Amino acid sequence: MNNTNTKAHILGFPRVGVNRELKWAQEDYWAGKITQSQLIHEGHELRKRHWQQQKDAGLDFITVGDFAWYDHVLNLSSYLGVVPKRFNHPEGMPVDLDTYFRMARGRSVRGKDAAACEMTKWFDTNYHYIVPEFDEGQSFHVNCASLISEIKQGQSVHESVKPVLVGPLTYLWLGKAQGAFNVLNLLPDLLDAYGVLLAKIQETGVSWIQIDEPILSLDLPQEWKAAFERCYNQLNRNNLNILLASYFSPLADNLSLACSLPVAGLHLDAVTGEQDLNPVLDKLPAYKVLSIGIVNGRNIWRCDLSEAHQKLEPFVNQLKDRLWIGTSCSLLHSPVDLDVETKLPDTLKLSFAFATQKIAEVVALARGTSDERAKPAFVESDRAVRVRKGSGEIHNEHVQRAVAAVTTKSGERKAPYSQRAILQRQQLNLPLFPTTTIGSFPQTQEIRRARRAFKTGEIDQTCYSELMKQTIQEVIREQERIGLDVLVHGEAERNDMVEYFGEQLQGYCFTESGWVQSYGSRCVKPPIIYGDVSRPKAMTVDWITYAQSLTTKPVKGMLTGPITMLCWSFAREDISLKEQAQQIALALNEEVKDLQNAGIRVIQMDEPALREGLPLRKDDWKYYLDWAVGAFKLSVASAESETQIHTHMCYCEFNDIIDSIAALDADVITIETSRSNMALLEAFEDFQYPNEIGPGVYDIHSPVVPTKEWMQQLIEKAAVRIPKERLWVNPDCGLKTRHWPETRDALRLMVDAAKALRQEALEVA
Repeated sequence: MNNTNTKAHILGFPRVGVNRELKWAQEDYWAGKITQSQLIHEGHELRKRHWQQQKDAGLDFITVGDFAWYDHVLNLSSYLGVVPKRFNHPEGMPVDLDTYFRMARGRSVRGKDAAACEMTKWFDTNYHYIVPEFDEGQSFHVNCASLISEIKQGQSVHESVKPVLVGPLTYLWLGKAQGAFNVLNLLPDLLDAYGVLLAKIQETGVSWIQIDEPILSLDLPQEWKAAFERCYNQLNRNNLNILLASYFSPLADNLSLACSLPVAGLHLDAVTGEQDLNPVLDKLPAYKVLSIGIVNGRNIWRCDLSEAHQKLEPFVNQLKDRLWIGTSCSLLHSPVDLDVETKLPDTLKLSFAFATQKIAEVVALARGTSDERAKPAFVESDRAVRVRKGSGEIHNEHVQRAVAAVTTKSGERKAPYSQRAILQRQQLNLPLFPTTTIGSFPQTQEIRRARRAFKTGEIDQTCYSELMKQTIQEVIREQERIGLDVLVHGEAERNDMVEYFGEQLQGYCFTESGWVQSYGSRCVKPPIIYGDVSRPKAMTVDWITYAQSLTTKPVKGMLTGPITMLCWSFAREDISLKEQAQQIALALNEEVKDLQNAGIRVIQMDEPALREGLPLRKDDWKYYLDWAVGAFKLSVASAESETQIHTHMCYCEFNDIIDSIAALDADVITIETSRSNMALLEAFEDFQYPNEIGPGVYDIHSPVVPTKEWMQQLIEKAAVRIPKERLWVNPDCGLKTRHWPETRDALRLMVDAAKALRQEALEVA
């Protein structure tokens, strides 16, 4: 296969830096430790370094526009002047960095605090984007000097620069109308703005632009399909070659539409959308470039280059120099560089590829086996595949037998909710509108230092345990002073809600620097599932029972559910996701049993990723929801009727899966509703959700402390939809990233709001 004319490119690169340099610069700027000029300089240096890496690796294009100070969708809102009125931004003026940050988090160095824009998941990933807010008659004003500056900076590094933008229809789809109107009504004015934006980009001399329209991988209404034709007929008037990119799922019924659009090239995700590959050869016009994303941008397993090479051969023969090779999606979802990892076992490390290594895989496939430069990568890939298949560490017969024995009855609790609720009220004796938190409390520098010292061996287990117990005592006392009804131990010992459990389960391994951006400055380090999962010993019992010994109030046992453990890890590719979820669920089931035997009567099994794992195509929903709900139920099936099971979900739309959420049969579900002003509760009203709900009454992702009146108003809004006897009062998520002063203030006001509502209910009664 001689494909020396095949182009190698990627759809985007991680922006945070291998050592999370962007995170530290952002947080230092927000804290007033560095100036805006210093922040901008850090971004400039990060971009330059990443582009040089791409050039040195041999990519034919470097991708520009994938960098963001917080989020790439928010970038586009700033380029187009889409700023909600509450931020008091002068219409038509460029969006300054502080306004940008205030939109994202409610606060920045300059400007008045305001309610942050809503944040939700980017398709089926754990990345969060800032939701655009559209008013009827929304105006768009193009100010894209920062993007143009980045393009010019990129051109100083590489002669071929490919800017990337979120496409206009995906942008509208992901936004939210502030009122009852069809956001497609905004398309004509938005396209005019895009025309101006593309003209400014064209003036820089670039020849290609990547426009991302991942909604082409969704089940689109006909009016949206028709809008694509209108949209790209207009955008094609600019003399820029458009590479239209979709990813995360097959194009399927949208493949013909995508192939017919008047653009110069089409990018397909060949990892999730392999079924599109054969038909695309028949549908793609003879003049178009086809970019095949065959290197997985969302997982860390090394690409089997020989197998990928075979899949690409028909395309090389037919398309010749019209073939581009790329990653399935942006590498935003991958850690930066495997080479900095020093503690992974060699057999495992050989099987992995992070963003930097994935670029090398793309280049190797583009060059082909006839090019001497590609041979080392192919040899290493073949060796990794052989080692992986021959590894004896992967399989555990005991776990496999346990999974084989699972039936639908394995996940059933002993009594229905109506009976459990009576027993739990007797057991817990909680007031109306009971108050609680989602689990974590602020992770102070002292806590982080203690964990780090223990990990490096500077302090021993006894010293570490004493430090953690002291922190737990302080957290329990603080909650009692505040007046919360159901307490938590604060999770001081936990680095991350998934990593903490993965470290105690067999079948998981961990990185030192495998950071991936979740939102803004928040990064996570996903564990890697490499083998069958089992629980050698109890994971949380000692910490929770110690906390319970300090108070007469109930303390929640805090666990992370099987779907979140799966979705927020890098999963295996050799067995099904369903089987992996069941393995994790069986391990958690044992933990629930041990907590209960230790006297814990409230246990929270967090599942914030349940909606995230939902396939993008509705035809695939039922199969996923059946096994996902089954895994959750299996994880808590050992709970007695008197044991109250909570679950938590955040930042997702519930309407389409509300029946599956009810099928989880959790006694209490806590959800995010504060940023959406309780709009998400409409799903629970229409469905008449039967169990108890805690709609989050304040946004923990913003440092702004809400007023008592604001929280009381939100609870009253919720009480219109949910009977007050089944309403809980809580923040919308864990408090790990917040600071103690704002946490104390917000929780005291939250408790005061709940007490005021209890008093009102008594007076009415």
